Amino acid sequence: MPERPLLTPATARWLPWVVAIAFFMQSLDATILNTALPSMARDLAENPLRMQSVVISYMLTVALLMPASGWVADRFGTKQVFFSAIGLFTFGSLLCAVSPNLTTLVCARVIQGLGGALLVPVGRLVVLRAYPRSELVRILSFITIPGLFGPLIGPTLGGWMVEYASWHWIFLINLPVGALGCWAVKRALPDLRGEQTPFDGQGFILFGAAMVLITIALEGLGELHLSHLRVILLLFAGMACLAAYWLRAVHDPNPLFSASLFRTRSFAVGILGNLFARLGSGALPFLVPLLLQVALGYTPSEAGMSMIPLAASAMVAKSLARPLIERFGYRTVLTGNTLLLGAMMASIGLVSEQTPYVALLIHLGVLGAVNSIQFTAMNTVTLIDLSDNEASSGNSLLSVVAQLSMSLGVASAGALLGGSPPA
Repeated sequence: MPERPLLTPATARWLPWVVAIAFFMQSLDATILNTALPSMARDLAENPLRMQSVVISYMLTVALLMPASGWVADRFGTKQVFFSAIGLFTFGSLLCAVSPNLTTLVCARVIQGLGGALLVPVGRLVVLRAYPRSELVRILSFITIPGLFGPLIGPTLGGWMVEYASWHWIFLINLPVGALGCWAVKRALPDLRGEQTPFDGQGFILFGAAMVLITIALEGLGELHLSHLRVILLLFAGMACLAAYWLRAVHDPNPLFSASLFRTRSFAVGILGNLFARLGSGALPFLVPLLLQVALGYTPSEAGMSMIPLAASAMVAKSLARPLIERFGYRTVLTGNTLLLGAMMASIGLVSEQTPYVALLIHLGVLGAVNSIQFTAMNTVTLIDLSDNEASSGNSLLSVVAQLSMSLGVASAGALLGGSPPA
């Protein structure tokens, strides 16, 4: 175990702010884009219902690189990795802003994702290693608060920027923030390195290939217009890579994610629950702005402000999850809430131009609260029975599954919007 560094008073004071800025950049970028998709589609001469690749490319890149973040930080040091992550994220933002077509924009989003994948896990790792255990609750609470405001202001800010400037500014806004972050990292971030552990490179490649192939298969049903045969072949190839990974993980002494985690029943149930539940709810930030603008004729700013109840109620509902669980238990809360979440998402299909605006806001607010309670409870169930030795690996896999399932959810939504592929 590496020794805890001795922080100067100035470093101890400013370090949480540096990490909080990174958390805010990542969470803001994850939501600010959705409201701007219809305007971006018009400018790039694309169908607004086929813009999901812009969202998926970022989310999938983040999910794929998350498992390697700890090893990279131990190998190259937290200061260099965190500085590079902010630099890549900022450079990717600039490339997004100057992209002349959808293909270039998707490639730029991948570069953004390379930085975004390291921002949150490495930032959290710095705090865990730099501060004593007695300070962790206070520091972690401080650095995660800005991340909660990203989904709250992101859609509204994106809508206003698109309507009164252009969609390019949703990326250009990251440049001064990124420059400030790089300067702050040089001044305040300690260079910490952990013990070098073997990295499961082959497992990383197999696991990543499985997720990419499955995502491309779902994209093939929508934006890519692949034939049924190619889609089936891609799905089988992805499942084969996933099976090969798990067969290897059973016998590897240092796997990327240990297969023994799934011997804990609550973890296995929680992972599967996260995967399938987020397939639907993970696509909401992508689908709702499209519904409001393309189907109901809202302006970008109106659509952005309409998303506020969804995010605000989610923040408030986090504090309600614990009392509900203590009163009714995990089984009752998750069973009832899962059914309610499914009903709330299905009822969005009843929204039309005749739906009163107040009723729409209430609907979105209730949906945000129910969704928040769902995953607060489910994430706790997933990790609660893991041993101390398994907690880190289990938490990492949970984060990856959450990102991947949201990516697959957006891909599935795009496939449904895109209709049937050619024969």
